[in-house]
Amino acid sequence: MVFPDRFRNHLLPDQLHILNVCFLTPEMRREFGGTAGNIGYNLKLLGADPILMAAVGDDAQPYFERLKSLGIDASGLRRIAGQFTAQAFITTDLDDNQITAFHPGAMERSHDNAIDASLGAKLAIIGPDGKDGMLQHAEQCASHAIPFVFDPGQGLPMFTPDELNGFVRQADYLAVNDYEGRMLQDKTGRPLQDHARELKALIVTLGAKGSTIFAGGKQHEVPCVPAARLIDPTGCGDAYRAGLLYGISNGWDWPSTGRLGSLLGSLKIAERGAQNHAPSQDELQTRFREVFSYSPW
Repeated sequence: MVFPDRFRNHLLPDQLHILNVCFLTPEMRREFGGTAGNIGYNLKLLGADPILMAAVGDDAQPYFERLKSLGIDASGLRRIAGQFTAQAFITTDLDDNQITAFHPGAMERSHDNAIDASLGAKLAIIGPDGKDGMLQHAEQCASHAIPFVFDPGQGLPMFTPDELNGFVRQADYLAVNDYEGRMLQDKTGRPLQDHARELKALIVTLGAKGSTIFAGGKQHEVPCVPAARLIDPTGCGDAYRAGLLYGISNGWDWPSTGRLGSLLGSLKIAERGAQNHAPSQDELQTRFREVFSYSPW
């Protein structure tokens, strides 16, 4: 939903203790989304073959049909009877600030899915999901020697400092935005550079300021790719993470990997919804060369 004004114009600082607001949103759309779906969609644009793993509800049939039409492996989706699929209700204002109401639904049963060697996975990402599922899947990836990116996202507050430190010890890579990075530091009492020493790379996205990648004792500053238009930020972080996964799995250097993430984010923000940008692989490679004057492919 889009609120054609600014939230700040309707919030009274001295009345926040009795907050009662209504934002009129004349524009409303329903879009396919979700962290797994968004990352998988962008990976497919790049020519990769992602396997989605999630718990979904009785209402998921349209998504199954969509994934089939896209050629994305949905064998890891477990349907939970009597539940809705996790869904978010997002209101965006004219400054691209967002207020989200999230219903977890079937996601609370994500621990019913198990990761083992039979998946044939060479790289994984553990994104926002049910708490028990995230803890379990990290342990399973580690026990089966499957390298993974830990991407706590908006699920970060539900973990204790010990649990967060445990994720970092087991993970190969950590991806957070700047707000989540500050929260991680506050909760664990450890600076990001300290966490980075336990990882192959720590990635911090900074919105319009680009991103920073700490890897191998070096700090790589990745520029933001200018977007053709600024329409909808929903799903930009997931698009960036698809670029990370693609670069890591193909052995790219960190500047190129981060730049691919930035490119995908810039293409996503120019379209409404998280899965409506549809450049071809040739168009992606051409655009990368136009912006950065070289090609990592």
